[in-house]
Amino acid sequence: MDSFVSRKFRIIASAIEIISESGIDALTTRTLAMKENMSESLLYKYFGGIDEVLVAVVDQFVQFDENIRATVMSRKASNIERLREYLDTYVTYYGNYPEITALVLDYETLLHNYDVREKIAGTIAIKINTVEQLAAAAIEAGEIRDLYTPKELQTLIWGAVNSILLIRRVDYHEDGFKEQCMQLFDKLIDSIKL
Repeated sequence: MDSFVSRKFRIIASAIEIISESGIDALTTRTLAMKENMSESLLYKYFGGIDEVLVAVVDQFVQFDENIRATVMSRKASNIERLREYLDTYVTYYGNYPEITALVLDYETLLHNYDVREKIAGTIAIKINTVEQLAAAAIEAGEIRDLYTPKELQTLIWGAVNSILLIRRVDYHEDGFKEQCMQLFDKLIDSIKL
């Protein structure tokens, strides 16, 4: 059973690599089987088809989002510290696993896939709501000024991360992704701290 599970995880990782290297349209049972050095028929032992693989890829991503939110929200820290930790966890993950950024930047395409639409919409909502909730609590607690609404802060934060991700995808060897994101976050928060 362990080898079956680990093989499924390797297939999921290979699917993410294919999406990263060639785009979501390149993810087929044929390309995935070739990348895994297996026959297409053997691939069907693990997954019922490419849509099932895509669901597993998105499930892995959604689970990560849910775990990060639960961990950060359970911390006994200021709202700004929790917000910083939340963002730091994401940019560390994206920095260490650049292939996963293809999914983040392909949300629009994934929203058109019936099998994963609700999951993608849910993961976007988790990210948006968590940042807005922490920003609102920080304003309420007097940690930061209300120069921006929680929605505006969320837009600034995720907009910056997505912009830096896109630049990184275009110039794949761009270094300092995490540092860029966190410096921008710190400057933004420093400008509105009380």
